[in-house]
Amino acid sequence: MKTAKDIMTKEVITVKSSTTREELAKILARNKISGVPVMDEEGCCVIGVVTEADLLQKSGATVGEIMTKEVVSVSEDTPIEEIAKILAEKGIKRVPVIKEGKLVGIVSRADIVRAFAEK
Repeated sequence: MKTAKDIMTKEVITVKSSTTREELAKILARNKISGVPVMDEEGCCVIGVVTEADLLQKSGATVGEIMTKEVVSVSEDTPIEEIAKILAEKGIKRVPVIKEGKLVGIVSRADIVRAFAEK
């Protein structure tokens, strides 16, 4: 059974809460992604997630003002079927993968679809 570790993107693009809306928009567009984890100022811990929807629907000058603070995350050994269920139930498109409190990857809906296609 495949797990988060098998399908996650390891080179995760992140932002800090001080990142401006404009910087966020450029990062999302440039990297062709729809959301990113928000790290604390030390770059140590995930403190939120910010998405295109947040950018479009919420007002605030910085990522810290528009991000979702309740982060749903998984561990490296979470089975992909369980991740798919979490994404569906929570209505989210990606989950950070955390190991010993540190961000080690991210799993998106697209990663799960690819994994199912390879079965």
